[in-house]
Amino acid sequence: MLRVALCQINSVVGDIGANQERILDALAVAEEAGCHLAVFPELAVTGYPPEDLVLKRRFVADSRKAMEHIAARSRSCTAVVGFVDGADGCRNAAGIAADGQLVGVYHKRELPNYGVFDERRYFRPGTGEPGLHNIAGVAVGVSICEDAWVAGGPMSWLAAAGAEVIVNLNASPYHVGKMDHRRDVLGQRVVETGCPIAYANLVGGQDELVFDGASLVIGTDSRIIAQAPPFREHLLIAEVEVADRPELSSPPSISEEINAVHPGLDELDEQYEALVLATRDYVHKNGFTDVGIGLSGGIDSSLVAAIATDALGADHVHGVLMPSRYSSDHSVADAEALCRNLGIGYRIIPVEPGHRAFLDMLAPSFEGLGSGLAEENVQSRIRGTLLMALSNKFGWLILTTGNKSESAVGYSTLYGDTAGAYAVIKDLWKLQVYAFARRRNQRAGRDLIPDNVLTKPPSAELRPDQRDDQSLPPYEVLDPLLEAYVERDLTPADLCSQGHAPELVSRITGLVDRSEYKRRQNPPGVRITAKAFGRDRRLPITNRYRGGD
Repeated sequence: MLRVALCQINSVVGDIGANQERILDALAVAEEAGCHLAVFPELAVTGYPPEDLVLKRRFVADSRKAMEHIAARSRSCTAVVGFVDGADGCRNAAGIAADGQLVGVYHKRELPNYGVFDERRYFRPGTGEPGLHNIAGVAVGVSICEDAWVAGGPMSWLAAAGAEVIVNLNASPYHVGKMDHRRDVLGQRVVETGCPIAYANLVGGQDELVFDGASLVIGTDSRIIAQAPPFREHLLIAEVEVADRPELSSPPSISEEINAVHPGLDELDEQYEALVLATRDYVHKNGFTDVGIGLSGGIDSSLVAAIATDALGADHVHGVLMPSRYSSDHSVADAEALCRNLGIGYRIIPVEPGHRAFLDMLAPSFEGLGSGLAEENVQSRIRGTLLMALSNKFGWLILTTGNKSESAVGYSTLYGDTAGAYAVIKDLWKLQVYAFARRRNQRAGRDLIPDNVLTKPPSAELRPDQRDDQSLPPYEVLDPLLEAYVERDLTPADLCSQGHAPELVSRITGLVDRSEYKRRQNPPGVRITAKAFGRDRRLPITNRYRGGD
């Protein structure tokens, strides 16, 4: 019987001292609970991903020093902790510590270099024989993240070398469907090795990534015998039978933490929790307490305000209403109703005086030319300037409100509605925004987001009676087309062969390609799909390939 603590902690990248103390605090709890083994996430000491910080020799040395300090504080409970090791080249490592000693170091063998991962840029792969450690009479094999995703790889080597239990340290970022996929892969490794697997995953937001935690133990029969809740820090204790299939055990002293298998969230709630956690951590980890949001009375800004309120509390969210000559009465009324429903404070700053002044300033240059997009976008840029002025004065971090559909086709104003620090819903298609808003209302049991916001036609309100569908196809048509082009990498020729109208395909894909320069200048935001703009989808700005349009 091996008593294992999976320490699902929220490390902060670069905050080595605080991460060290967080690890020691969790280790003390595991020690007091009589655990034989405490497993921490991948690179728990440094946070993940440290990116180019590992190119600094002092950073790598500080990571090793912290690991040695943790080892010196260890007692009878063996700790397996992720850190950056500078011995023999920079390595993604796991330190094994017990009885005040660093008794071993494992170097990750499989280095992912796809999607959001660039580990071959930074680390050398581990070599040599697989390491086993005798912990409470059990042969325990250590592996790190990608090692588990390779059939016939490091986990198989550990099993062949005599491992009875395999632990896996992870910083596995969330995207839709990732939890199920992860469980399937771990189940395959259990079948392949015949060993129970204890999987400890990082939790928390880091720039555009969010880590869901959901650490778990899988028994030799491939069933989950213990799982931590997603999207929050947790110390999960499980007792693993080595010879036979694992049995549940619930000692009374910490029964609420023992062998709990937490029910999964449905897909919308899961994604919503990811957005909330990522927003909270981005704000707090970057030293802010409060956020400002430009509220138009539309669906996008309403959802962002709801997420921000859930993440930070109503007292730390500040709405700014900035009506222009083209704003409808219901836009202001809907935004005010939203603020009352959420309990957030707001102010109204009409942009008309600034708009009039800008048009007067530009009049000599625009003389003889008809009014159009340039004049419309002045309003949006005034709003961006006002929000940033409030940010400077009050110390707010500004949340932008653009969605993935708008970002895809460039339906935004550079230095206007894209001005800000964090893009909360940048990875949500427009139709998803509506679905999330309805779900949030359902959870609240009332129209937290006013019904009129959900039912009125979306509009930028930069000219009289403007609607999105005057510039774009209906989102029911647009979103599936964009999803196929952006997330599934289909070409215009592919899309036409699927029955989409060639003229529409040419127009929309052209907008996507020409808007790459805008997206490069947009703020970072939460990634919740497997193909988000930014870290996942990396296309050249200067690009004439059209793919058969």
